[in-house]
Amino acid sequence: MRLDGRKRVRDGITTTVGALADAEGLRSVPAQYPAVLEVGRTVSNQARISFRGNTYSVPPGHTGRRLLVRHRLGELTLDVVTDTGVVLARHRRAPDGAGAVVLADEHVAALEKVVLANFADRPPCRRKHRRPPTAEALAEAGRIRQHNQSLQGEQVVADFASYAAAARPMQARRHGGEAR
Repeated sequence: MRLDGRKRVRDGITTTVGALADAEGLRSVPAQYPAVLEVGRTVSNQARISFRGNTYSVPPGHTGRRLLVRHRLGELTLDVVTDTGVVLARHRRAPDGAGAVVLADEHVAALEKVVLANFADRPPCRRKHRRPPTAEALAEAGRIRQHNQSLQGEQVVADFASYAAAARPMQARRHGGEAR
């Protein structure tokens, strides 16, 4: 099909489709399609976010915060930005699903500094000490063991009728009605 053969009238002047196409100022196709993939991610305790099977570092102090990962399709880098558009990190992208951990040296140094600043040489918290069982607890454990040994060979029977009768008033109260 030839474009030049079709006649058109534009502003009262007879022209061809080909001439109209040549006169139209279309821009050339961009070398890279400017599409941007943007996804939200939550920062881990280790100051990292995950994206397409890899993890990338961010500056410390953003734990639990929701950040955006932006990747312009066709580019080799990705940006980690806040919801206001502030770029916190720029990383070279690892192949999807590689399981790579991409860390910026400045993020590692900053995280190390924060961890060391919070390190204390104080003794551990007293409530976390393991304490031996008391004499009463040991006596109760012995009583339970003895009771369980005496029950060996016996069959335990559960009476569900008595359970249902006991549960019925509770259900009625929960639903706002009277016990039946």
